[in-house]
Amino acid sequence: TSKKRGPGLEAPMAAEDQLLLLQSQALAEEEAAKRKGEIISRFLKDKLAKEKCSGALNLHKLNTQWRAVLRDTKDEELRRDVEILSQTFARVMDCKDSVIESLATDLEEAEEQHARALRSHLHNVERLLQLQRCRLTCLEEGYNAQLEALKTEFEAERYR
Repeated sequence: TSKKRGPGLEAPMAAEDQLLLLQSQALAEEEAAKRKGEIISRFLKDKLAKEKCSGALNLHKLNTQWRAVLRDTKDEELRRDVEILSQTFARVMDCKDSVIESLATDLEEAEEQHARALRSHLHNVERLLQLQRCRLTCLEEGYNAQLEALKTEFEAERYR
């Protein structure tokens, strides 16, 4: 059939077929490029999601390790503080114990001094009472002597 049409008709048909072929190839390449872009895009999205997940996991691991390091550091610091406080407490307790012992000794001495002062006071009061009794006895004897003298004088006057 192409012979019946003539030599001029074959060339435009071939050019048209070639154009259609090139267009279909270009369309196929475009679709292939589009599919390739979608595949690459999906691959990159998957890779990004995996990276985000991996990054979050690594950040969690780092935070966990960092917290462990901070805990260990704080633990050492607190142990040193407790040791220092314990030593300070022991020193303060020793000081307070020595003050208590000193006060107990002072109290014993004060009690002994009080007992001596009380004994001395009671002895002095006893001596004063004794002196007062002697004085009273002397006064009573003087009174009785005067009374006897008055009685004798009264009796003598009475007989006169």
